[in-house]
Amino acid sequence: MPRVVDHDQRRAQIARAFQRLLAAEGFAGVSFARVATEAGVSVGLIQHYFTGKDALLRFAYEDAVHRMSERVRLRVRNGEAAGLPIAEVLLDSLAELLPLDAEREVEYRARQGLQAQALNHAGLADVARRAGGDILGYVTRVVEDGMAHGEVESDVDAVPAARLILATTQGLADQVALSGPDAFSARDVLGRAIATVFTGSRDR
Repeated sequence: MPRVVDHDQRRAQIARAFQRLLAAEGFAGVSFARVATEAGVSVGLIQHYFTGKDALLRFAYEDAVHRMSERVRLRVRNGEAAGLPIAEVLLDSLAELLPLDAEREVEYRARQGLQAQALNHAGLADVARRAGGDILGYVTRVVEDGMAHGEVESDVDAVPAARLILATTQGLADQVALSGPDAFSARDVLGRAIATVFTGSRDR
């Protein structure tokens, strides 16, 4: 019987090979030939799935964002199922944005490299805007949920509070990438930032 090819899996295989190269060497080290070698496929197969480099860049960016988002959602589901305080669930979920292990470091470096390209690339800019809007929307809803359950004061403006938390998260991610995951406790710092917004007691 002919082998059945999972096309989504093949696209992901190619995209993640691209991400690894981008994370390790930057754009100067990435070409279809290098990606093909890293993915264990032919250049022709890459061209079959992606019409050009722009298409590969966009898919790789979307894939990195999607995987990060899936981990965030898993943390939220697990935290809610365990009945954790909202602030603790938020901390656990946003820690997935920090490059604290090899997988998250590759994703962070790939996202950062592609986000930099988005300044001059309409397709990547669209991915960046949607990803930024999604994570801002998530944190804003969490702050509002905290207000409803007494963990956040009722007069807090949820959107600026969410932006403050996300700005801290991004800054910490940059510091971890430059200093290494063992240089300081990024979770502790992030927890302190979240605590400036989540100042109440749950279900007062």
